[in-house]
Amino acid sequence: MSQFTLSAKVRHELGKGASRRLRRENQKVAAIIYGGDKTPQPITLDKPAFYKAIEDEAFFSSVINIDLEGKSEQVIIRDIQRHPYKALVTHADFMRVDATHTMTIHVPLHVLGEENCKGIKEQDGVLHVMTTDVLVDCLPKDLPEYLEVDVSALELGDTLHLSDLTLPEGVSLVDLAHGEEHDFGVVSITRPTRGTVEQDEDEEGGDDTAAENGEKTE
Repeated sequence: MSQFTLSAKVRHELGKGASRRLRRENQKVAAIIYGGDKTPQPITLDKPAFYKAIEDEAFFSSVINIDLEGKSEQVIIRDIQRHPYKALVTHADFMRVDATHTMTIHVPLHVLGEENCKGIKEQDGVLHVMTTDVLVDCLPKDLPEYLEVDVSALELGDTLHLSDLTLPEGVSLVDLAHGEEHDFGVVSITRPTRGTVEQDEDEEGGDDTAAENGEKTE
């Protein structure tokens, strides 16, 4: 599991005006830590370090260590608010985690085996991904960065459901706890749509079409 540590300072000035001043300074990100048996704690984060961390997919499914002026807080990211049209983070929410209590968090899915999938290679099917992440329940120590979905054995018309996923020990899927009717599809191999076929044909016949029109091809 990836290890993320962020340095933070206690944020004493609160309110919209204080948040705007932080954004104008352009070096800090306003955030809050909440949950557990402690009161919510407003903080500021170093902007370059935080922006670098959120570029990593694993950041959103990892237990993060926040060094708050020498005191350690174990948290997970719960929400990021962004500016409506600028590439700016305006606020971040972190929730405290307890090593002895389970937590629920979205974990990304990584699809493997597409290049060897019979339904794609031999039966002209296309991969249809129905969800890119799943909600898991586990202790912080068991939290996976991602779950793998192997499609190499799938044929045309096959679907993998939540119950087909291989889970690490100590990890369960929240949806499956609500009954079989919540055993949703995750990926499937389907027949290509007309638009997909036409696009493929256009790409394959691009040079011929150009030649027919008297255009020079590279």
